[in-house]
Amino acid sequence: MSATRAEIAVVAVAELFRGDGEIVASPMGLIPQLGAKLARLTFEPDLLMSDGEAYLMTTDGVVEGWQPFRKMLDTIVPHGRRHVVMGANQIDRYGNQNISAIGDHARPKKQLLGVRGAPGNTLNHRTSYWVPRHSTRVFVDAVDVVSGVGYDNAAKAGPAAQKYHDVHRVVSNLGVFDFGGPDHAMRAVSLHPGVTREDVVAATTFGIDFTGTGTSREPTGGELRLIREVLDPKSLRDKEVPA
Repeated sequence: MSATRAEIAVVAVAELFRGDGEIVASPMGLIPQLGAKLARLTFEPDLLMSDGEAYLMTTDGVVEGWQPFRKMLDTIVPHGRRHVVMGANQIDRYGNQNISAIGDHARPKKQLLGVRGAPGNTLNHRTSYWVPRHSTRVFVDAVDVVSGVGYDNAAKAGPAAQKYHDVHRVVSNLGVFDFGGPDHAMRAVSLHPGVTREDVVAATTFGIDFTGTGTSREPTGGELRLIREVLDPKSLRDKEVPA
């Protein structure tokens, strides 16, 4: 069975959690949720799928415990024991993310969500990003508002801000990227099958390091069955990332 681009993206998001072990996974959005659930059903069974006031459940639907929101704030959020996957309306080469507003902050062209929990997420634990449409409108030279804190701004803030700061990776419909380039600049880890470097360059306003870039892995037969029959039988993933 051949995998769609959406299914490759789901697997790429699942791979974000490889090696995380028993931490709280907070995937925001459809593809991130599918990826986190796929990881838990396969190679990361100890992931805790909870964010806020919620039950902690096994993959069979058995309630293991209860996670009140206050407990989340006191014991998990400040201590690097959570992996968040957020969206990004803008992201730059050093991992600064914007979900607040487009344009000048005093008179924005478009008002978005506001910074919300992005600063706390990026300074307190591992954070990754999901971008369903890789374009020059999203991958920009400089974000209009810093919501999620990138490596350059974390460095400016000093050691305290860097203790748990860990902008891990960006998954888009074109590939997987990290910040392993010079001075923590964005680097292409892998491109999805069928995507070329020229495709990425044309959709990005800044230069990306392609040193060692590979090809994103395709799902196994078992993973495809889980995605198609268990996690997303209505194929909502294909509306987010068209084939």
